[in-house]
Amino acid sequence: MSAMTAPADLPIEPLIPELRRTLDRSMTVVLQAPPGAGKTTRVPLALLDQPWLAGQRLILLEPRRLAARAAARRMAALLGEPVGETVGYRMRMDTKVSSRTRIEVVTDGVFVRQLQQDPALSGIGLVLFDEIHERSLDSDLNLALCLEVQGALRRDLRLVAMSATVDGAALARLLGDAPVLTSEGRSFPVETIHLDRPAGQSVEDAVAAAVRRALAEAAGDLPGDLLVFLPGAAEIRRVAQRLDDLAGVRVAPLYGDLPQPEQDAAIQPDPAGRRRVVLATSIAETSLTIEGIGIVIDGGLMRVPRFDPRSGMTRLETVAVSQASSDQRRGRAGRLGPGRCYRLWSEPSQRGLLPFTPPEILAADLAPLALELAGWGAAPAQLAWLDPPPAAAFEQARALLAGLGALDEAGRITDHGRAMARFGTHPRLAHMMIAGQTLGRGRTAAALAAILSERDLVKARPGARDADLRLRLELLDPAAHAARHLPDGVAVDRGAVQRARQTARQWQRQLGGAAEAIDSNAAGLLVALAYPDRIAQRRAGRDGGQFVLSNGRGARLPATEPLAAADYLAVADLDGGGSGGREDARIFRAAPLGLDEIERGFAGHIETRALVAWDGREQAVRARRQRCLGRLVLKDEPLEPAPREAITAALIEGIRTVGLGCLPWTAALEQWRARAMFLRRQDAPPGAWPDLSDAALAASLEDWLAPFLDRASRLSHLKNLDLGAALRARLDWAQQRALDSAAPTHIVVPSGSRLPIDYQQGDVPVLAVRLQEMFGLTATPAVVGGTVPVLLHLLSPASRPVQVTRDLASFWTTGYRAVRADLRGQYPKHYWPDDPLQAQPTSRTKKRMGSS
Repeated sequence: MSAMTAPADLPIEPLIPELRRTLDRSMTVVLQAPPGAGKTTRVPLALLDQPWLAGQRLILLEPRRLAARAAARRMAALLGEPVGETVGYRMRMDTKVSSRTRIEVVTDGVFVRQLQQDPALSGIGLVLFDEIHERSLDSDLNLALCLEVQGALRRDLRLVAMSATVDGAALARLLGDAPVLTSEGRSFPVETIHLDRPAGQSVEDAVAAAVRRALAEAAGDLPGDLLVFLPGAAEIRRVAQRLDDLAGVRVAPLYGDLPQPEQDAAIQPDPAGRRRVVLATSIAETSLTIEGIGIVIDGGLMRVPRFDPRSGMTRLETVAVSQASSDQRRGRAGRLGPGRCYRLWSEPSQRGLLPFTPPEILAADLAPLALELAGWGAAPAQLAWLDPPPAAAFEQARALLAGLGALDEAGRITDHGRAMARFGTHPRLAHMMIAGQTLGRGRTAAALAAILSERDLVKARPGARDADLRLRLELLDPAAHAARHLPDGVAVDRGAVQRARQTARQWQRQLGGAAEAIDSNAAGLLVALAYPDRIAQRRAGRDGGQFVLSNGRGARLPATEPLAAADYLAVADLDGGGSGGREDARIFRAAPLGLDEIERGFAGHIETRALVAWDGREQAVRARRQRCLGRLVLKDEPLEPAPREAITAALIEGIRTVGLGCLPWTAALEQWRARAMFLRRQDAPPGAWPDLSDAALAASLEDWLAPFLDRASRLSHLKNLDLGAALRARLDWAQQRALDSAAPTHIVVPSGSRLPIDYQQGDVPVLAVRLQEMFGLTATPAVVGGTVPVLLHLLSPASRPVQVTRDLASFWTTGYRAVRADLRGQYPKHYWPDDPLQAQPTSRTKKRMGSS
């Protein structure tokens, strides 16, 4: 290591002897050190000559390719060697190692494949987890699997978890009460200036203004370059355009998809000595060393993956950074000397930020994790996690894998599932490639998988998006691309196209077999194989671009899109829908699909269903025979003859939906029901009187109404229903007799009139009768064998109530005189005797006796 620069310059160096001693006696260690302390490049080199590592390799895990490549190059340079000698790296599409390599810098996703292929980690003595605090899904999985390997197969395997910010105590407990070593690092004071971004101002405008202000304020007294944090590549490009007039300054973008020479240029100081403005994503927070930074401008935003279970899509969402992330960003300004940090949010807002960025495992699509665990042969509960995968999301992932044929009925991985896992991409895309190869479209499937694993290959102005995946397939075929006329407002992302071509070639080699020509017309079927839940059918009778997916959700395209008129689509990319998923999802990438392709490709999933259901619009039972794929109706025709039981059941559901008011009620039936309900409340005579309330009748329609619906299939047929017979059948013979005697419909009053009793006014039956018809009667009329007095509404000659009572005798003695005096004044020609008990009752309105 004679070619190394002086390690004493690194803040981590004083901790190295203690780290070596700790690893002599402990198999796990937690190492905490701030960014810039040197842990990424110094620790692997410092441990390489330890006796317990003799003859074995050391793995340094990095969450990002850019950081992995930079770390390997830095360590190789310290040794005075090219990458691929003592120090090498492994990442998707790019590997530089040799038989002499002792330190391998490996990205998390690639290391998962290494573990699956060699669970014993043969020849590896130490695994260093760098930036463990970032908590990516692959990082959490690698840690859980390595702990299992250490406990079951490799007692000699050492694990070191390194982080700038993490709950060291929790991580130490997970690692079996591992020792925690902390380096204080070295930093200079950083002045923090809060520039609250005005409402409505874009982050690009705010950042560009902050850059100009920082350059002006630092011109005379603050050295160092500027590091600007933005959420993504699109914002970086827009800010770079806003700053293209700066003189004497080099604006350097830095994000993961940049070509490698541009990444290297952004990391290194400017050869001409100009002040740099490095526009970076969160990749520059901790895992990447950028030399010469003295000023940080933090837009306060970051992009994180969020899985939407409703759409089955993982989308990148722009969210506010956490307090830990903002502190890491701020610390970048204090490496060389006193620095300055401009934050584009208020100081009170800083206190409202989340303490840490939530781990990806809590909000991720768990299908890749579920496939890896199935291949490993372990359930989540059998492994040790900082945060276990959420049970509901994990079961949803397993259901998807089962549908793709990756898991058998017992939940074990199938041969097809193992083949899918070897691709190291999302299970949907792996399944599509394998199935595509079987169909003789392996090259096309590999190209589609590469397209869908990249950001979109085309850039479009708002309103100019072309969603057709066939266009993107042709971009990967140079001959087809040359002849393809791009739609207006659509441009090509040539860097993304180049990466997709490279990925497609690798996956094509992995598939094997002859490489047929790319067939863009096969795109629909291939995409449907990956996303069977997103086969879309155009909604009949709707405006153009309205679709329903096989999972039942709605989706839409602008009516101006060429694909908007397609009868069927296979949708690869859509959002979660507005208003929390209540609106139709917007389709971003799709391909047309033929009905014949659906019939051939999904024959085993298409069901023929006899559908007998209530049609609320027609107010009738609809009996159809349908061929269905999920929620899509591929063919619909009348079902004849339809089963009578099914028609009756559907009609009953219709009656429930519309309400019992649709039945042919009459006033007499309503009164009959009220009498029966009155006796139920009285339980008189004792017996199990049925509940005839609306709620009870609606709940038991199958029991009492269904036998009377033998010819009905629509609401209009109910006018012929003998509802009275259906209701009376609810009472047994004894109850029917008791109903007439205990709750009679009429009472004969002293005048001889036969008057109806109203049982619908409440709990007490009501008898409305003219006062004169009750002369001579001392006791209140009663029902239920004389035990329940009725409520008398005593009426004037004009049938207006003058008294309401259940005690007629008391009325004659205490209330009659006042009523008589009032009525005599209003009705002087009527009969108002002094003694109503001795008077003759009458239903006439004129006097029949002498004046009293």
